[in-house]
Amino acid sequence: MGKITIVPIGPYHPLLEEPEFFKLYCDGEIVVDMEWETGYNHRGIEKICESKTFEQVFYVVERICGICSTSHPFAYANAVESIGGVQIPVRAKLIRSIIGELERIHSHLLWVGLAGHFLGYNTLFMWAWKYREPVLDMFEIITGNRNSYAMFTIGGVRRDIDETKAAQLLKVLDDVKTKTDLLVGAVMDDPVIHARLKGVGTLTAEDIHDFGAVGPTARASGVDIDVRRDDPYAAYDMVKWKVITAKEGDIFAKAEVRLLELYESISIIQQCLQLIKKEGAGDIKTKVKEIPPGIGIGRAEAPRGEVFHFVKSDGSNSPVRHKILAPSYNCITTFRRSCIGGTISDAAIATAAVDPCYCCTERMVQVYDYKSGKRIMNAADLIKLSQQKTDELRTKILAKGQ
Repeated sequence: MGKITIVPIGPYHPLLEEPEFFKLYCDGEIVVDMEWETGYNHRGIEKICESKTFEQVFYVVERICGICSTSHPFAYANAVESIGGVQIPVRAKLIRSIIGELERIHSHLLWVGLAGHFLGYNTLFMWAWKYREPVLDMFEIITGNRNSYAMFTIGGVRRDIDETKAAQLLKVLDDVKTKTDLLVGAVMDDPVIHARLKGVGTLTAEDIHDFGAVGPTARASGVDIDVRRDDPYAAYDMVKWKVITAKEGDIFAKAEVRLLELYESISIIQQCLQLIKKEGAGDIKTKVKEIPPGIGIGRAEAPRGEVFHFVKSDGSNSPVRHKILAPSYNCITTFRRSCIGGTISDAAIATAAVDPCYCCTERMVQVYDYKSGKRIMNAADLIKLSQQKTDELRTKILAKGQ
């Protein structure tokens, strides 16, 4: 091995939409190791939620991430409603699924555009983001906002989708489907994109299990998981759709999965709108007077994979504990497997391939003396302490065996 050079990416870098720090250790052009530092976006969301009412928490969690501003309220609603055994109206289930799939469409189009930009395909970048605009406009028509929609509430949704809005949405979906055909053709038929992305940043199914990766990152490696099918919620078990997978695990496979998922999302929304029309007018919310003591777990399939919310209630009007796990938290760790051994030029697209969301991921763990307020340990110290305990136990067990 020759001289090792460190190439820093971040914490503020044109490649990154959010602050994060990657340190690439390189031997010539080859990445031989990498480190990832987080904490630049930490806002203490979980602690803030404990000071809000159950209803106010929706407005906090939908601001965890602008792109996932439905996924977090979706999982949170599932968690709280599981504590109280709340059954929501059918119309609310259908509307929730429509909003969730609109979010998936605009998120995947955003990723396709960014991936094109990283590869030097700026026309693809501009196409994808242009085609995303009508979807955001549709959000504004339905909810009043292009992001942070405030659609979810405990027991249902806040706003209905009437016949006029449904007709507008169907027209937008027809247009998005036509444009998706163009994007799929542009990616699938371009030999340069094939040469650039196939065999690059490959993750095997074993890698996915090792790191606990989820969503399109896992499905592109042949791991057939999707919360919408495996643990159905809202209206996902009321419509026909299929989980898109690929076997190769490289960046091209990840692009293929996301592009084909656009068609499934369009189909799900069209079916939900048909069911709303068939159901006729109806309630969009079940009245919930209180949340009883207990714990609830809520899952939702965000565009990047499974979002998980844990909520504990003591019977008051606020959660006493709220724990959140976003998909990027697991998927980002795969960088050590997808980047090491590749070239520096591939590191950028390899890191982008999992569609990382750093503001969803941020965690900060520190231990303070409650009397003096002095910091005793940070996250690295806690991990070191945990590893020391493992070593001690291993030594004891081996000694007994002897």
